[in-house]
Amino acid sequence: MDNKSKYRKIIHVDMDAFFASVEQRDHPALRGKPIAVGHAGARGVVATASYEARVFGVHSAMPSAKARELCPQLIFVHSRMRHYQAVSKQVREIFERYTDVIEPISIDEAFLDVTENKINATTGLEIAQRIKKEIREELGLIASAGVSYNKFLAKIASDYRKPDGLCVIHPDQALDFIDKLPIEAFWGIGPATAKRFHAMGVNTAPQLRAMSLSRLTELFGKAGLIYYNFVRGIDNRQVVTHRERKSVGCEETFSHDIKGDAIEKALSEVVVELNRRVNRRQFKGKRLTLKVRFPDFTTLTRSASGNETLNSEVSIHALAKELLNKVSLPVTGIRLLEISVSKTEQELREEQFAEQMTLFA
Repeated sequence: MDNKSKYRKIIHVDMDAFFASVEQRDHPALRGKPIAVGHAGARGVVATASYEARVFGVHSAMPSAKARELCPQLIFVHSRMRHYQAVSKQVREIFERYTDVIEPISIDEAFLDVTENKINATTGLEIAQRIKKEIREELGLIASAGVSYNKFLAKIASDYRKPDGLCVIHPDQALDFIDKLPIEAFWGIGPATAKRFHAMGVNTAPQLRAMSLSRLTELFGKAGLIYYNFVRGIDNRQVVTHRERKSVGCEETFSHDIKGDAIEKALSEVVVELNRRVNRRQFKGKRLTLKVRFPDFTTLTRSASGNETLNSEVSIHALAKELLNKVSLPVTGIRLLEISVSKTEQELREEQFAEQMTLFA
């Protein structure tokens, strides 16, 4: 592990069951009860479940009907996204008392680099304790925090003792901590990749560390280097205060399955809204991705890149129609349609190269 990363002080803060916790805070009658934020209808999906609901196996992205089966007493609460965003801003204001080097990952979690901080604290633990305390006392919410010398380990630490957790992984203890982890705990190793590792007899961190870099890159490409480094406690990524938007999307989930002309009409409506978002954000991308979900929740995606920037209804609709024609639609119709404009790999490489060149200007 290199000296540069060893002495950094990185905190990962994760708001526990954020949407559900805000609702329970704002509505005392919901406290201690299993609740789900989302739509309770047949087409509904759980956005966030309270910890009381998670005991029954209810989790985010689960169809509401399935959640009801697992927990018949589940209480559904409509999402109030603008309110959650306002609360998230209040959480960030607490972060800013300690550092301006903040990287939001989502509405309910962020990385903070407190190597240099506003209160001259000598440890990340002190700051993490103060942040958790202030979130609880001022906002009435619970957060978990992880502290370590890099982002990978700080994230692992914040998940370790949820909810209301606080865990510190010291550089000298990193490998011992990592060795307790299953393969699934590593960033980038989802169910499909974990299955590949299991088939090779690789189930734990020590078994992963025994694999050579050449073998990992042969099997997993660039991700192999990430796995090789992470299992050794190496992650030199910086906490980035600004992230360049890589895509803009728009989706529509239908109250009933649609087919035929209704799909064509829906496609046109989604294109209009996507074009509005693309131009409002002044986003420039040449790649279009179409996602279609069938009644049985099977999901297909199709992508294509053009030579021109996709920033007009005509250009987006033409390419979207072309992609839709490549999908074999079932007679039962579709339940969801999503279109997104993104940057191509070539565009991203060119932007990265231009950014690097400014260092030498």
